[in-house]
Amino acid sequence: MLFNSLSFLVFFPVVSLFYFILPEKARNYWLLAASYYFYMNWNAKYALLLFGCTLVTYISGWLIGVSRKEDQDAVPKKQRRTGSAKLYVAVSFLLNLGLLCWFKYTNFFLDNFRAVMQTFGVGIPVPNFDIVLPVGISFFIFQALSYTMDVYRGKVRVEKNFLKYALFVSFFPQLVAGPIERSDHLLKQFDEKHKLEPIRVERGLMLMLWGYFQKMVLADRVALLVNQVFNYYTAYAGFEIVAGAVFFAVQVYCDFAGYSNIAIGAAQVMGFDLMQNFREPYLARSVGEFWRRWHISLTLWFRDYLYFPLGGSRTGKLRHYLNIMVVFLVSGLWHGAMWTYVIWGGMNGLFQMIGSLTAKRRAQFRQALHIKSTAFSYKLLQVCATFCLVDFSFIFFRANSVSDAFGMIARLFSTFNPWILLDGTLYTLGLNQKDFLITLAAVGVLFAVDVFHRKGMELRSSLLRQNRLFRWAVCYGAIFTILIFGSYGPDYNAASFIYFRF
Repeated sequence: MLFNSLSFLVFFPVVSLFYFILPEKARNYWLLAASYYFYMNWNAKYALLLFGCTLVTYISGWLIGVSRKEDQDAVPKKQRRTGSAKLYVAVSFLLNLGLLCWFKYTNFFLDNFRAVMQTFGVGIPVPNFDIVLPVGISFFIFQALSYTMDVYRGKVRVEKNFLKYALFVSFFPQLVAGPIERSDHLLKQFDEKHKLEPIRVERGLMLMLWGYFQKMVLADRVALLVNQVFNYYTAYAGFEIVAGAVFFAVQVYCDFAGYSNIAIGAAQVMGFDLMQNFREPYLARSVGEFWRRWHISLTLWFRDYLYFPLGGSRTGKLRHYLNIMVVFLVSGLWHGAMWTYVIWGGMNGLFQMIGSLTAKRRAQFRQALHIKSTAFSYKLLQVCATFCLVDFSFIFFRANSVSDAFGMIARLFSTFNPWILLDGTLYTLGLNQKDFLITLAAVGVLFAVDVFHRKGMELRSSLLRQNRLFRWAVCYGAIFTILIFGSYGPDYNAASFIYFRF
């Protein structure tokens, strides 16, 4: 069930209404049933995978607690990590990551094995399996595994109530595309008493409207231009390729941030707080800062459960840089079973390594030329440079193959044709003049909102301080804007979200 579908516009109000009508003891059961129904709308049989992942991580957490004779009333500050506990963690990770690898990477590994064998002149009949990737599997497995690790580290208590834990893994707003929540943040909220608070409902609905604007007005419209350029890149060159890459940066941001905002807003309506997943990433002044602002829940997951266990920055320089590269290569592979994603991840790791290695030289250069690092012009230059690096790597993220990515880069530098920005050529790249101008106006709104947020101005809070008539006028104006300027597919079919395939 897609957030931008008519079925969700019926499902969500019904679920929310009954959540507050039902007695408090029945609310979690209602949410659990609604969450499984939500997931089963894609493929009912894959609910068994969701249940299996839940069961394995629940049992592993319980066994870890038993092996350490944990006191359930309080989590000790220091707990002995027994050999049995390590074994249960290992089994939980092996089973869940094995399941993820089977569905997501089996054919990728087999294809590459076949290619290597053919390189050496060895013809081995390697089968290909007809495997359909279950939607959201990367997200709910990572969320469940974080619970196993947090129990092992003594960060959270073992959850005895299986149904409550099952709701933590399957909570429908963030089930299929995040944010990837932590047990110490979300799990305890299912014990809290949530009242129907008009202010919370209004805040949540406002955030959902912003998410729908990002998705339907911007992401789905820009996708037409992006698909045209990336799928038929041999017909374009120079700044036409630049336009495709820049607008893909807009598409992927608005598509995924839009989903996250709808998820966070929907949860807020019912009284739950989910973590922020994006924080003005394109205003970052370095690639490192970009990754602290982009897909925050995944970045923190890799930091806490991969980067730190590898040694983080506490090791020698060479090992530190190796840890960074491992994390970003794995992050790239997490996004998809294609070498394009691995290269994209490696590029971002390399950017951070180069930034760290050149930090002192750049500081000396600024000092020698008397450049003020606090000046607006310098900060703007940093933002533009960071965006160019990130957007360049996005060519690999979006390209249909590695050869297509290199082909696009070659054509990007083959021609210098800046006049296409003014002569109307941009209107032939998949968007007519009207839609292109709507896109530019919407990008202006997006940029303005991000700038306000970066300066600490929370627009929802500011709007809620206004009188009710003004608030309603703004909200209804947003609804009509989405309805009028939203991009719709054939027969008004809802467009899927990009991160669903990850």
